[in-house]
Amino acid sequence: MQPPSVPHPETPARRAAAAAAIAAETGLSDALIAETLRDFYARARADDLLGPVFAKVGDWDAHIGTVTDFWSSVALMTGRYHGQPMRAHFGLGLTPAHFARWLELFEATVAERCPPAGAALLTARARTIARSLEMGIAVARGDLPGRTPGAPA
Repeated sequence: MQPPSVPHPETPARRAAAAAAIAAETGLSDALIAETLRDFYARARADDLLGPVFAKVGDWDAHIGTVTDFWSSVALMTGRYHGQPMRAHFGLGLTPAHFARWLELFEATVAERCPPAGAALLTARARTIARSLEMGIAVARGDLPGRTPGAPA
């Protein structure tokens, strides 16, 4: 048995095969994902609600690299992202309105830039991720569904 820190020797080949199959089915590629994200973040940075959140990003090239790895992992199963997205979003002061607007802009961008199957995949994953982040942040704040925010638990 190999130590947990060493990937199974077949993992890279399996990931590559999965990524190729998904790319063929959806029309997505790492290049298209990166271009789409650049367009999306340009829109988000110019947005009245989202712009102030993204103004806090110091190094945009690094951020685009990170989110491209994230979405490559989410959409194409490349396994390139190894971060903690929940933790990265905790201190940003995000509200349900932020998530709704983020989804609105993201869905519009992928619909314009990606083939229909790719846009559908990215949209479905984005909705799941947004729900998860929104719920995780609410739970961390103690704002559980069905109770008044700030009320004692």
